[in-house]
Amino acid sequence: MSQAEQFDILIIGAGISGIGVAHHVQEQLPDAKFAILEAAGEIGGTWRIHTYPGIRSDSDLYTFGYRFKPWKGKPVAERDKILRYLNDVVDENNLRDKIRFDTGVTGANWSSEDGIWTITTRDGQTGEERVFQTKFLWMCQGYYDPSKGYTPDWPGFNEYKGQVVHPQTWPDDLDYTGKRVVVIGSGATAATLIPNMADRAGHITMVQRSPTYFWTGPNRNKLADFLRALRLPDKFVHRMVRWWKLKDDQLIHGMAKRKPDMVRQKLLDGVRAALPEGFDVDTHFSPSYRPWQQRLAYVPDADLFKAMSSGKVSVVTDSIERFTESGLITGSGEQVDADIIITATGFNLSVMGGLPFSIDGEPFDFSKAVSYRGVLLSDLPNMAHMFGYLRSSWTLRVDLVSDFVIRMLKHMRANGADVVVPTLRDNEQDMALQPWVSEDEFNPGYLKRLGHLLPKQGAHEPWQFVSDYYVESKTLPKARFDDGALVFHKSQD
Repeated sequence: MSQAEQFDILIIGAGISGIGVAHHVQEQLPDAKFAILEAAGEIGGTWRIHTYPGIRSDSDLYTFGYRFKPWKGKPVAERDKILRYLNDVVDENNLRDKIRFDTGVTGANWSSEDGIWTITTRDGQTGEERVFQTKFLWMCQGYYDPSKGYTPDWPGFNEYKGQVVHPQTWPDDLDYTGKRVVVIGSGATAATLIPNMADRAGHITMVQRSPTYFWTGPNRNKLADFLRALRLPDKFVHRMVRWWKLKDDQLIHGMAKRKPDMVRQKLLDGVRAALPEGFDVDTHFSPSYRPWQQRLAYVPDADLFKAMSSGKVSVVTDSIERFTESGLITGSGEQVDADIIITATGFNLSVMGGLPFSIDGEPFDFSKAVSYRGVLLSDLPNMAHMFGYLRSSWTLRVDLVSDFVIRMLKHMRANGADVVVPTLRDNEQDMALQPWVSEDEFNPGYLKRLGHLLPKQGAHEPWQFVSDYYVESKTLPKARFDDGALVFHKSQD
């Protein structure tokens, strides 16, 4: 094992979070020695992992893109354009030399005596073990297991003789030309796959246990088009469209909470207008939950509904009773045969990449920690983690959290400290704890299945993850560091 390299900051993951964090560290802490550890051989995170047909953003790129990098394309973008955007950020900011590719983290231990993290890694090409040490650790590895997507354990599933594919591990050589395809699932992944496969497939059946809210419109932004026609600078266009989109989204989120029935009807009316007259919208596109309890799935240019209108795609809304050799049988007894079954059924939640963390050799249990502003964790020194918004674009929080953490690190420098530990104050030791996300507030399947593994929230600030950009954009920049919840000190080294 090689001698440990020393850093001020180590960032884990070169996806959209890690790249954004690295930009802010380089810009706001120019004298900090930092690196990004990336398990794969290239950047991109989820946009590198997923390769299924038509994969695209489910948020607009004016808010999904970084605040510092103007987006010049259509609001909803495909994988290759997003990867190009991320690579441009890396190259324009000279970040590529900061990335240690094929470096998979295998463990992390904090030494209280030395005031330092020791990170063990394994080279993805050679298997060689390497060690890094850092004063501050910043986890940007994502929140799901990249190696395997979630597939329910259906009765008789092993009896099916056809091909089964999960979108997260899409085979390069999958030939679905003229085949009968069943796509199980109704979220953004299914809505993307189906119209992009419909032309080549013989027929596609979307089988969903329960519907998802969809909304549709042209894949363009009128304000962006207008401002560009005036030949205004890209940075100005990006900033103005981003601001306008955020205000518009805030209005929709608020209405979904205050007047859910009205928003529900508007969404259903939009779907009904995009489908042939008489289509059973109430059965297939009317969820039981209120709008925005799960993410709304955007259908640009109504492509999913056009595929359904063509007769190439049908939808079945029912439970799955069991699988057979040739397909599946629904709860109502309908037989649906398939040559290929695609399980667009979600992913497996992974907390901190499933890595073993320890403090002075003692394992650290993330499920017992309490979140400090959704950024730090109680009793865990010198570590930030990146978890984005559940409704708004993930990247909005990358910018905000980067500002917050770097401001904290500057505060530490100015006060002669190099260790920070979020610590429950005396009157908070018996505080009632809540889940990371309330199921009433947001209830996707991955949180229902494994949400208990996530850290907890307290009853009040700062021990909460406020998954609301419109609140955090005001509170995080003004958050104080002297209220006793963050304990600062100088290490003994």
